[in-house]
Amino acid sequence: MLSFPSMQVDKSKLPGDAKACEDCKSSDLVRRKNTPAAESTRPTPYTNPREPRQANPRQSALDSFGGRKLTDDQTVFDHNAWDNVEWTEEAEREALDKISKQSLDPVDPDEREKYSQEANDFWNKFYQNHTDSFFMDRHWLRQEFPELFKPVEGGPTTNADGSRKTVFEIGCGAGNTVFPLLAEDPTMFVYAADFSSTAVDVVKASPSYNESQCKAFVYDVTSAAGAPPEVPRNSVDICVCIFVLSALNPRDWEQAQQNIWDILKPGGIVLFRDYGRYDMAQLRFKGGRMLNDNFYIRGDGTQVYFFTQEEIKEKLFSRFEVMQSVVDRRLIVNRSRQLKMYRIWMQGKFRKPLTGVVDV
Repeated sequence: MLSFPSMQVDKSKLPGDAKACEDCKSSDLVRRKNTPAAESTRPTPYTNPREPRQANPRQSALDSFGGRKLTDDQTVFDHNAWDNVEWTEEAEREALDKISKQSLDPVDPDEREKYSQEANDFWNKFYQNHTDSFFMDRHWLRQEFPELFKPVEGGPTTNADGSRKTVFEIGCGAGNTVFPLLAEDPTMFVYAADFSSTAVDVVKASPSYNESQCKAFVYDVTSAAGAPPEVPRNSVDICVCIFVLSALNPRDWEQAQQNIWDILKPGGIVLFRDYGRYDMAQLRFKGGRMLNDNFYIRGDGTQVYFFTQEEIKEKLFSRFEVMQSVVDRRLIVNRSRQLKMYRIWMQGKFRKPLTGVVDV
């Protein structure tokens, strides 16, 4: 929209998980059984990379979902984390208070535009400092997005017309979705694009990179030039956007939507996961970081936006059919400091209609 070595990281200076930041290691490890419902607020379990992994990596974390529910507020500090939490009025007030304080000390108006104009430089610097060893492979994809692996008519990864299933990942980073995906199913073809040329170089340098299975290239999804020349229009079965669209300026959402629309086949789908409004990563920002409402600049110059369900459906993917829209919430507590923190992520699945579509 991602293996992490043991390192000390200033979380305030790292970008989003699509570019694999420390703040969303947890979200990158969330495993939730897919639900077809159009609307849900059911959260997913959290797995810290420093904790033991599941004994059975094929087992969805939702198989034991809801095992730790907060039923008595007096016991909130008995554990480090709680499943299936409700968003309370108290949490809402605290979040709005923090954001109000952030808005009193925004980024200097004369400095705001440079972060969009020089975004490529900021991302390249990030990848120069953090190569593939910094990122956690997304082996949870089968649980989160089984559509990537479902058999289709004609064979395991063959379309009805005999062509290979085609996946396009926007914001491929260091390849931490691409390579686990191809390891699971080497017969599909994956386009891997990133705004950062350094990230693309990392992907191409991997011993797992094979152009018979994958093509990596530099691409700006907000480009007014349209869909990338490497990808034929109306040719992609699945577009993957995991912690990447939050890096866009909201003014560029419509162009990004158009470009994604153009590369998808009728009936093709977008798999989306990203930051949600009032996630603790948003509330941690101090003064001098707010670019605009719910849009921030990190210490390394990269940008991040925090979405609501309504924005995702009505603005980011307004032309698409909503297959799923989910809010993932989990309460993390610091027992020694008596702090409560919410991780909030948005996940959705959006389909380009099969019929009645007029490309514009």
